[in-house]
Amino acid sequence: MPSVAVKLYSVFFKFLLKHRLQNRIQSPPEDSDPFGVTTRPDESVAAANPSFSDGVATKDIHIDPLTSLSVRIFLPGSALEPSSKLNRSPTHSEPPPPPASLRRYSHGSVLSQREEESRRNSFGGDAEGSNSPAAGYRGYSPMAGDGRRKKLPVVLQFHGGGWVSGANHSVANDCFCRRIAKLCDAVVVAVGYRLAPENRYPAAFEDGLKVLNWLAKQANLAECSKSLGGKKLEGQHKHIVDSFGASMVEPWLAAHGNPSRLPKFVLHPINCFCPVLHPTSTSRSATRVPISFCGGKEDKCVLLGVSCGANIANYVARKAVEAGNLLDPVKVVAQVLMYPFFIGSVPTRSEIKLANSYFYDKAMCMLAWKLFLPEEEFSLDHPAANPLVPGHGPPLKQMPPTLTVVAEHDWMRDRAIAYSEELRKVNVDAPVYEYKDAVHEFATLDILLKSPQAQLYALFSKLSSHVDLLYSHIHRVHTLIFLCVS
Repeated sequence: MPSVAVKLYSVFFKFLLKHRLQNRIQSPPEDSDPFGVTTRPDESVAAANPSFSDGVATKDIHIDPLTSLSVRIFLPGSALEPSSKLNRSPTHSEPPPPPASLRRYSHGSVLSQREEESRRNSFGGDAEGSNSPAAGYRGYSPMAGDGRRKKLPVVLQFHGGGWVSGANHSVANDCFCRRIAKLCDAVVVAVGYRLAPENRYPAAFEDGLKVLNWLAKQANLAECSKSLGGKKLEGQHKHIVDSFGASMVEPWLAAHGNPSRLPKFVLHPINCFCPVLHPTSTSRSATRVPISFCGGKEDKCVLLGVSCGANIANYVARKAVEAGNLLDPVKVVAQVLMYPFFIGSVPTRSEIKLANSYFYDKAMCMLAWKLFLPEEEFSLDHPAANPLVPGHGPPLKQMPPTLTVVAEHDWMRDRAIAYSEELRKVNVDAPVYEYKDAVHEFATLDILLKSPQAQLYALFSKLSSHVDLLYSHIHRVHTLIFLCVS
């Protein structure tokens, strides 16, 4: 069973969330703003930190001028390791590197010309940081045409929050993506989609698909930049610019992104999602890469959705199947659905038994769906809510391999398992990992317990346990005195 601290925080969490949802439902409807919002004023957010202070650098990019859609890129420090150290073994046929001239600074340190050039960004300007993970990473941009950098797989991540809250740069999601980036040695692109009710369905789903198209565009631009040769022209590197002279190539993805590789959680997912809990049962072995994950020369993309973000990931995967070659060179080869936000008109066993479960119970999820779906389209069998309804999107046999992660005390678990079973019936690799004694949002639960509110309730639970212990001792003493006196 979950700990006392988890139970107390769940009560506090549900009280606040229910109050917010009811207030939004009762408030008069406002005119829809296409620009939208991607976070709430009361959300605890983590600022972008490019310093590799904990082994991961982050930066935010606003990719759509017409909406508030943005992404946060998580780059692990391992990306700064030379690729020759990890991916190539030295051979006698390789020519020795040219001798590099040294440059001595007034404080006594010596830098080679190669190191000095690596401190410059792709536009020829000097960055104020260095490439060391322990040093500052301010304004760093890899040099054009530098093939010495380590290439990492790319993961497209969608956060949770019940459609109306959460953010790609929230404290919980920031720590979760940092963990994925470090443990899986991958570049994580977290999507900041528009929230409801300011922007109802299909705004969040369209934002997810728009970011996938943006990744495809970045892959094409990176290839075009390579064709320029990375040579210097009048002291500047050649690069593709827009009409305002700004570079259109995202340098982190161009230098370090390698979608042809697969992240570790596709290969060995057991220890990636939660450092404390481990799955106790699976519907199918997933300790090796399924055959359908391998092969092909396309730029592979893996989708990772958490809670309602899993619904977005599943939608993006369906649209990617429908798009076919239109997304070339990017191809969605796998998706990971973590405790997806699925629901339906016919309740499952877990929906009946665990309707009043921890954090997101069924009553609050109904409120969230009412705020997300347009009133004229509201239905629990909406394609955004129930993936098992036939006639929506491409056939299931065309879906990419799907890894589903569920929690034992989550009322939505049975429908997620049923969706995975339907995929396996049509020969789609769809393993299921179930975590025992886990609740909805368990992957970020250790992060939630670091927030001030959660720490307060954790402290309260500890104090209450000490008070109960003290009370029992006092009761025993009183009983002993009573027996002695009598």
